[in-house]
Amino acid sequence: MKWYFKVWKQYVDFSGRARRREYWMFFLFNMLIAFPLALVDAAMMSDSDGFGFLYPLYSLAVMLPAFAVYVRRLHDVNKSGWWCLIGLVPLIGAIVLLLWLVRDGTQGPNRFGPDPKATNAPPLAAAY
Repeated sequence: MKWYFKVWKQYVDFSGRARRREYWMFFLFNMLIAFPLALVDAAMMSDSDGFGFLYPLYSLAVMLPAFAVYVRRLHDVNKSGWWCLIGLVPLIGAIVLLLWLVRDGTQGPNRFGPDPKATNAPPLAAAY
């Protein structure tokens, strides 16, 4: 859950890098929240022709943090955030993006910042 809140704390921070764990844990918790909201909306609106407001409201609120962590994840594999546009290419774009998102980040610093795994690692002396 800390990864979910970490992304919310960096609401519109498109700079830096995001580890795989940060991205995928945010994705998981986002789905665990979004699916029940969609089900509640569907249940509330089954008798009418309207649409629910819970899921669209949550989706709107989470759009910028989700996009920011997505761009930071691309930065971790040393790709510009503009590469997200490759997702517009049918099928191939989604496959390429998925491969980048599941891949381990660049070890050591890259042009987008220091290695997030290295900054969270305990000091070398503490490992012995």
